[in-house]
Amino acid sequence: MQRRLFDYLIITFKGMAMGAADVVPGVSGGTIAFISGIYEELIGSIDKINLSSLKIWKRSGFKAMWSDINGNFLLALVIGIAISIFSLARFISWLLDTHPIAVWSFFFGLVIASIYFIGKQISRWSARVITATLLGVIVSYYVTIAHPVSSPDGYLYLFLSGFVAIIAMILPGISGAFILLLMGSYEIVINTINQLREGIFRADMQLLEQAFTKLAAFGIGAILGLKLFSGVLNWMFKHYKNTTLALLTGFMVGSLNKIWPWKETLSWRVNSHNEQVPVLQRSISPFRFEGDSQVILACLVAIAGFLTIYLLEKIAVKAQKTNE
Repeated sequence: MQRRLFDYLIITFKGMAMGAADVVPGVSGGTIAFISGIYEELIGSIDKINLSSLKIWKRSGFKAMWSDINGNFLLALVIGIAISIFSLARFISWLLDTHPIAVWSFFFGLVIASIYFIGKQISRWSARVITATLLGVIVSYYVTIAHPVSSPDGYLYLFLSGFVAIIAMILPGISGAFILLLMGSYEIVINTINQLREGIFRADMQLLEQAFTKLAAFGIGAILGLKLFSGVLNWMFKHYKNTTLALLTGFMVGSLNKIWPWKETLSWRVNSHNEQVPVLQRSISPFRFEGDSQVILACLVAIAGFLTIYLLEKIAVKAQKTNE
């Protein structure tokens, strides 16, 4: 696929959106990849990174290997994700702290639109497809109501956390950040990222070393999990596309419980700043919500989220027809 510099800039922006989603418990970067139309290309490109890539490098040079794995696409996407994690994460957290109902309503509208458009891609409904959809709904829903565990920070556990969370991060509807929260690793990973940033700005080698070794353990687990699972997912898309789309659609339907804007907090935890933050929440009616439920604003923002995806889909279809 021949792309211009502007195309890669757009991919970087999509990566930034994925990164911003992945740091928010309850929102999946995989959903953003699906929404933005790069999901199958991402899974296929990751699947191409294997020992054969090294053979191509040895036989035909780095440029041939880079082209074979769709390196420009992956690099642009990774740059966007990294930019978002190190910068926009704080902005997303501020929005969630100051305007939670509006933010979650926007995400809710995005996911509803995604469910509609992805569901439309299923060309034939069968018993297996329906079963896959229901399975996705059930698994995703129970992930959203699961109880988090304590917070171990050993290297082996960080490795395991990275392995499991990255699988969730590329699955639409299942939040990798929420999986980290369930495993008790979310705060450790976020704090380690902040330590790495502080270590770089302050040129503190001891802080850098501590942060780097923890992130390395997490990152190695993530790379292995991503590589192993992307191969399975890529194979499923090639051989059972309808069933795979149905499963992923089910994941997104089940995740709606987590991003429902009105919640009742059932349990709390103390973060690194000695502040109490919610851990386990239950979706409730806006009319039972304590405080200003902002129903009208929430509906308008959710509609805006839905229309965002609707317009992007229309533009994408129009562009595809023009290219044909």
